[in-house]
Amino acid sequence: MGQVLNDFESSPIDNKLKAMLRFLEKTTLRPGDLSAEDAGRLREAGLSDAAVEDALGVTFVFNLIDRLADAFGFEVPPDEFFAKKTAPLLVKLGYQINLWRLPW
Repeated sequence: MGQVLNDFESSPIDNKLKAMLRFLEKTTLRPGDLSAEDAGRLREAGLSDAAVEDALGVTFVFNLIDRLADAFGFEVPPDEFFAKKTAPLLVKLGYQINLWRLPW
């Protein structure tokens, strides 16, 4: 996992995942440079529109939270918070942005 986070291009992961990570990296760091060709490369790699939409949804939420956290100086909880609270919730619900499924 660490190798993927440090350098996904040289990591032993599926080419579909590499294509998606390239797209998401560009979406996050250089959104003004995105073009139809970028989406075409995802299709050429064999990714469905639904897979791209899901990945973009997750990326959008994480980028939004990250920017808000930076702007407002949010404190990052300790690792054990994520292990005990967040991870089990994500395993149960996934990354779907569907407020009707949330347990409140």
